[in-house]
Amino acid sequence: MAVAVDQFPARPVSIHKAGARGLGGVVANGDLTARARAGDSDAFRELTEPYRWELQVHCYRMLGSFQDAEDALQDTLLAAWQGLAGYGERASIRTWLYRIATRRCLNARRAASRRPVKEWDVPDVAPPEPTRLGEVVWLQPLPDAVLPGIPDLPLGPEARYEKTESISLAFVTALQALPPRQVAVLILRDVLGFHAREVAEMLDTTVDTVNGALKRARVGLQRYRSIVGNREPAPPAGSASEDSITARFVRAFESNNIDALVALLTDDVFISMPPLPLEYEGREAVAGFWSALFDVGRRVDLIATRANGQPAFGTYLHAPNGIRHGTGLIVLTLSEDRICAMTRFENSVLAWFGLPRSLPDE
Repeated sequence: MAVAVDQFPARPVSIHKAGARGLGGVVANGDLTARARAGDSDAFRELTEPYRWELQVHCYRMLGSFQDAEDALQDTLLAAWQGLAGYGERASIRTWLYRIATRRCLNARRAASRRPVKEWDVPDVAPPEPTRLGEVVWLQPLPDAVLPGIPDLPLGPEARYEKTESISLAFVTALQALPPRQVAVLILRDVLGFHAREVAEMLDTTVDTVNGALKRARVGLQRYRSIVGNREPAPPAGSASEDSITARFVRAFESNNIDALVALLTDDVFISMPPLPLEYEGREAVAGFWSALFDVGRRVDLIATRANGQPAFGTYLHAPNGIRHGTGLIVLTLSEDRICAMTRFENSVLAWFGLPRSLPDE
């Protein structure tokens, strides 16, 4: 019996309320599994729905793309539905689903590596020479609305990353620079805390191979760890400190006040704009980029939202007819009371955050 994957609507469910036990979760109820194998879509939903949210976040970490993660999740559920006969219940349903999802993501990573970069296309604006051309250009933000269950996500004793750090833009970006299998091993071992033996079984390889890939992945993340480790931590989400710096940022940005913007930045501030490869590092370079945008008289309004656990803003450009057109999304990375990074995404992501493509005249 064929079942379309859109019959299983995504709804975040608390892992604890779903009855998971420990890292792997419970082994599936035999009667429920039998009913699902017989074609009962409600039984299949009951088996898999407690893990949908965390699987989607897993796919996002692997792929760095919210859109691709949704596709991979749907592929995972379809493959699980079609492959229930192969689920022998030796491992938990959660571990089995992670095995399927990881393999789907590895295939997607190989396909994504062939995507071309985009060229600058802002009318009447010539960007200054970039500090460098980015290695990671296929990246998308993760709406915080997808993250309500992060406190309930079970982690194994070997997990090395805090839950909030593991969905931050900086961490997800760093992952995309690693080879696909190293990414899979590092996420399964250091982020989720699966044992090496479990990961080896998921990837059909040996424990020695898993340990070797993990060692190389950790070396590959050394630059990320050194940068993050030298920063002051960001203020807590929703705190007065965070609200203060974001309010100052909005006032400066909307008034085209470059001096006020630069005053908010760390010395090593960094701007990236995936899928554009242009990157600017340091206050002077960032000020030069903003000058190129603001000197042509552009007026932009910002609408607040959140992405990857960080402050974010939809950007709306004033047009001569009074309409304000959505031009993109800016995500801020904070360090104490300063902005240490800004990532700008295209306007195609606005709908994921419940933001319109345009706003009427004020």
